[in-house]
Amino acid sequence: MLWRLFAIFWLCCSPALAEEEQVVLGLSQDRVAITANFDGSEILIFGAVKRESPIPSGPPLEVIVAVAGPSSPVTVRRKEKKLGIWVNTDSVLVDLAPSFYAVATSAPLTKILSDTEDLRYRVSIERAIRSVGAAMHIRGAQDFADAVVRIREDEGLYSIREDTVAVDEQTLFRTSIEMPADLTEGEYVARIFLTRSGSVISQFETTIDVRKVGLERFLFNMSRQQPVWYGLMSLVIAIAAGWGASTAFRLLREN
Repeated sequence: MLWRLFAIFWLCCSPALAEEEQVVLGLSQDRVAITANFDGSEILIFGAVKRESPIPSGPPLEVIVAVAGPSSPVTVRRKEKKLGIWVNTDSVLVDLAPSFYAVATSAPLTKILSDTEDLRYRVSIERAIRSVGAAMHIRGAQDFADAVVRIREDEGLYSIREDTVAVDEQTLFRTSIEMPADLTEGEYVARIFLTRSGSVISQFETTIDVRKVGLERFLFNMSRQQPVWYGLMSLVIAIAAGWGASTAFRLLREN
């Protein structure tokens, strides 16, 4: 009987405790359209902190914004030079890696988020990638996951942007996330974390829809759903373009 009373008390009190500070979020756009001349986009993320009581004293409120693209498995291969030729040797399947991942923070990440909370919420780039493990005979298995991070950082797909979230009076916050031109279609998940002393006190999640539109969408769907017709159409267009170019050059020479 006592434990039931305790459970009822906890259920009644925990929502009030959890709602002491909540995120109220806004986006400049919740949909990104990929067209022929698409060269990237910038998403403005802004919001406020809703409170039922005055701002707590002590450590200041910090904000972390993480935007992740669709995740998929990635096969990473190691190349080694044998007899003067670079060949593939070991390979590891990284279980899940986001196609795009950006983290913006109001202060250095390691100072506002503890390792325990990072492990729990998978905020840092290394924790956002899931690699269960490789075969026992493969040496340096972690190097394969690190290679995914390094390659995608060089391509501008992964980034940590510290001190780029502006927080005013521990109530209003804003930042912008730059998204490159070579985006993968799908739902991008934006997560916002409020932290104090390295602990997450509130979080909020929303999605951003990234899709091809117009002719690009039509061609993409055809290439996936009707590959034979897509190949024939591509062949006809290539022949027509070649014939048109040769005709134009011939006319120029005759004139």
